[in-house]
Amino acid sequence: MHSIEIFPWNKNFETGLSVIDEQHKKLVQIINVLAVHLSNPSEQTAINEVFDELAEYAAYHFETEEAVWHKFLPEDPLEEEHKHTHESFADDIENLKQQAQDEKSFEAVEHVLRFLIKYLVFHILEGDMYMAKVVEAVQSGINPRNAKEKANREMRQHTSVLVETILSMYEKLTTMTLHLTREIDSRKKAEIKLRLASNVVENTLDAICITNSDKKIIEANPAFYQTTQFEPEEVIGRNIGELKHGLYEEPLTSQIEKSLLTDEHWSGIVSSRKKDGEVMVEWLSLSAVKNDDDNHHHYVAVFSEITHLADRLSDMEHLAYHDALTGLPNRILLADRIEIAIANADRKKEFLAVCYVDLDGFKPVNDQLGHEAGDEVLKTIAQRLLKVLRSNDTVARVGGDEFVLLLGDLKKMDDYQELLDRVLIEVAKPMQLNNNAVTVTASIGVTIYPQDKSLVDDLIQHADRAMYQAKQAGKSLYVLYHLDI
Repeated sequence: MHSIEIFPWNKNFETGLSVIDEQHKKLVQIINVLAVHLSNPSEQTAINEVFDELAEYAAYHFETEEAVWHKFLPEDPLEEEHKHTHESFADDIENLKQQAQDEKSFEAVEHVLRFLIKYLVFHILEGDMYMAKVVEAVQSGINPRNAKEKANREMRQHTSVLVETILSMYEKLTTMTLHLTREIDSRKKAEIKLRLASNVVENTLDAICITNSDKKIIEANPAFYQTTQFEPEEVIGRNIGELKHGLYEEPLTSQIEKSLLTDEHWSGIVSSRKKDGEVMVEWLSLSAVKNDDDNHHHYVAVFSEITHLADRLSDMEHLAYHDALTGLPNRILLADRIEIAIANADRKKEFLAVCYVDLDGFKPVNDQLGHEAGDEVLKTIAQRLLKVLRSNDTVARVGGDEFVLLLGDLKKMDDYQELLDRVLIEVAKPMQLNNNAVTVTASIGVTIYPQDKSLVDDLIQHADRAMYQAKQAGKSLYVLYHLDI
């Protein structure tokens, strides 16, 4: 089997915790092994070996992470949340292994590869990067609560890393195609290399074409014909600029030619028309291939529709700012919305309420009925909260069974009370889980801006303190924060 590095290690993945980073690199290696199976028919036993290696790695890696959490943040709700996430990942891998026994190995391994790439990006850039920042802050002498707040602020700056990661994957595909083309030109056994190149080009979803030195197309993959809507006889022999007219619009044309001469590569956004006249915008990676005389002999063009890329980036951005289980905003997005709400309250001379909600009686559900039942309770409560509140309010999940409600546009200081009365009633309604009647209630702590004219993290912290007062006062009620709490 030939070696494929379809998912290269990116320095942006480095958390600063060496033992964690080394284990992440191991996962990247496993992904690239799976890429080999994608390009070569594999026996089921070989695929099972990769699954087994993955399961062993997951257990080892997650044990290390949980030890770090326990060392620096013992008994923190995030520790339990991480354990639950790790258990879910292990279950997913076991399910994928079972599916692979009933399906063709190509489809099964391809599904696993997509899953792992998506999981790894968010596992590192959201979960473990956050953990590393908390550990760094704690080691510097900051207390755990402030360390988490500091980490949350810093994490808001990492969205651009997601974009860079995706683009690097596309650049890797271009490099791979370029390498294969050079092999075809430099070896006498061109037939073998041509079959290998054809396998890559034929199976990719990106539109790829190869031109001669005069920019006339000599080869194109099925995706190229599908996206342009032209037949092979309408493509082969034509100048690429006739089909991709955006390449011949100044000043873009001069920029491309200059870049090819100096760097042998150009990438950027171009526009073109399909056969039916529809305009499409694409990301083009264009590379020059030299012959033995060091002259440009061929050009390799890889076109990716930006609409597809934008959809993927949108999904990633959603996951970066939302809770995976409930779909609600997470702490990062909540903090941004509180900042906006404060600005609106100042401008309109109105009030806003930050309400910290903790479910009473949730732990027995988890312990007696299991984590799946607990997840169903959390999702049901999330929907109930959304149902009760107004469309301009925010419901965020910030911990295992903890939510924060952001109530803005309050004309009077006590306008929040009617909403929270309805929240208490709605949350306490019984629910049926696997023929079991389940009831949970809510203890709520409230702080009001601008009476509590604090920073975002402090507002959440004050509401959290008031919530504990509500629990001590009998639960299923709300308590307003004051300085004595």
